[in-house]
This record gives sequence, structure tokens and C-alpha cells, in this order.
Amino acid sequence: MSTLRFGYGTNGLTDVRLPEALRLLADLGYDGVGLTLDHMHLDPLAEDLPARTARIGGLLAELNLSVTVETGARYVLDPRAKHGPSLLDPDPERRALRTGLLVTAVRVAAELGAHAVHCFSGVLPSGQDEGAAWDRLLGALAPVLDAADTAGVPLAIEPEPGHLVGDLAGFHRLRGLLGDPAPLGLTLDIGHCQCLEPKPPADCVAEAAPWLRHVQIEDMRRGVHEHLPFGDGEIDFPPVLAALEATGYRGLTVVELPRHSHAGPHHAARSLPFLREAARRAAEGGNGGDGAEAARVTPGGVPA
Repeated sequence: MSTLRFGYGTNGLTDVRLPEALRLLADLGYDGVGLTLDHMHLDPLAEDLPARTARIGGLLAELNLSVTVETGARYVLDPRAKHGPSLLDPDPERRALRTGLLVTAVRVAAELGAHAVHCFSGVLPSGQDEGAAWDRLLGALAPVLDAADTAGVPLAIEPEPGHLVGDLAGFHRLRGLLGDPAPLGLTLDIGHCQCLEPKPPADCVAEAAPWLRHVQIEDMRRGVHEHLPFGDGEIDFPPVLAALEATGYRGLTVVELPRHSHAGPHHAARSLPFLREAARRAAEGGNGGDGAEAARVTPGGVPA
């Protein structure tokens, strides 16, 4: 029997109020939630953030949902720049805004009992020297790692295609430059592995195991960074879930469909049966093929 624990990201439920989204996920049978701090849900810039966090923490406990805090909101800091400012921004004051957001995220995560805080490096600014960008990244992350160490909440950086830390090799470079600090871990996005890593996603999981603190999952095609519903891409999921099970990872594996919020409840209902079926096949040692059959299973378990 699989011990994997599945969640759904609130960045794929932005048209649903947060308490209603959490109740929806609990009703569907999810184990937890990837909670993106954003203006429409738990706003990290709200003056009453501690009170809001306490209310959400109470609801999570009531619903028996685990949580990871995610920080990939597109415009939470700058309404004119997607994911801006980043940890690589040449302007130190703007860079400090991102560092401050991540420190806040660590505090929120500690209050919620989250198992990790997710973040990413950002895109190398146009015309900027890569070496200088790495130096800025190290400096900007230092206070966040200190906060994570104090709070006892791992910081799980995600290699994001097109970012300075864009793949697993980039994560290991960062880890080495920082001196392999204990609070630093990895967010592994399974779709990103399919998109650009040289090895299959299952092999990426096995190699990432010592640093794995958070997992995001969706379908994807080779060479195309587009998050797809399960069955619409090329990933063979049973071997991936078998590899994840073998690592002993006990955090959340969170469905990541941020561009599908317009149909978020539909995809949330469809995704969990898919993952459970893939996990069942993994436990039985079966070959999942392209996952199409599992993708056609409805929430009630009846083939569509």
C-alpha cells in the first residue's frame, strides 16, 4: 500500500475563496495543500496576517490537511512584473522585498506547522552578469536560511526552467556555493524533469532523494514548459511514484496546475483518482504506459 500523500496547489484554485478551497480538497480526499501566499488567499502583505494565519491554521487542523507554503504568486509584490522583484534584482531595495516575503513565508509556515517553504531563484535580468547574479542570490537567501533554521522549517528551492537555478545541476551548484546548509532542500517538480532534465523523471527522483523536501506534480512534454493535466503529456507516472515511494519521502506531493484555475475544482476532482491509480500500479509493479487509462477514471472510479 502506498504511503504517498497527495495535495493540490491553491494557485490552481484562485477563483475559489481559500476556506472553500480547503474544504473542497478535504471533501475530495486530499491529504494536504500547497498554499501559495497571494492576495486572493492568504495575503502575506495583509496587516492582520497573524490573525488570518491563525484562522487558516485552525481550519487546516479541523480538516486534517497538511500544508506546504509556496511563494510563486505572480504579482504579489509588483503589479507590473511577473514574479518580481526576484532574489536576483540588481536593486538591493527591491531584492530585499523578495527576501522579506520569504522570511514572512517561513514565519507563516512555522505557525501553520508546514513541512517546507517553497521558493525559486528568479530569471537572470537582461544584460546582467551571471556571476554577479549568483552572488546576489547567495546574499538574498542568507537571511531566509537563517530564519528557516531558527523556525525548523526547510527552505525548498525549486529549479525552474529559464531561471538562474533552472535544473538539478543548478540546485547542486547553489548548494555547494552556500556550503550545503542544513535548512536548504529541494522542491522537485516532476513535469520540469520531463521538460528538460537529461534523465527520466523517475531517475531524477532517485538522485534528488537526499535533498527532497517538497514535490510538485503534473504532466508535461519534453522541451515544452507547460503544466498539463494528467494524461495530456508524456510522463509515465507509476515508475515516478514508485521511485518517490522508495526514497522514504513523507512530505506532500502537490498537483501544480496554476494555469487551470478557471476549472480548478474539476481538475482537483480528476487529479486525485489519477494519482491513486498510478500509485496502485506502482505498488503492484505494473507499467503505467502513458497514463491515459488512469486519466479517464472519474472521481467516482467509473471510466469516463
